[in-house]
Amino acid sequence: MPIDKNPEGIRLTTAQEKSRRQRNVAIGLAIGLFVLLVYIVTIVKLGPAVLDRPL
Repeated sequence: MPIDKNPEGIRLTTAQEKSRRQRNVAIGLAIGLFVLLVYIVTIVKLGPAVLDRPL
């Protein structure tokens, strides 16, 4: 395992940090929309009768 000579790591510029933040938000929104889409498709495929069943 190579020894890291720079323990502080890579320093990002403010433009890079902003770009990373925007990319993370976009990925988060895409995942959230995908989860919502899967949920809606599941409910539609089950049909409205799933809500009328006795508990």
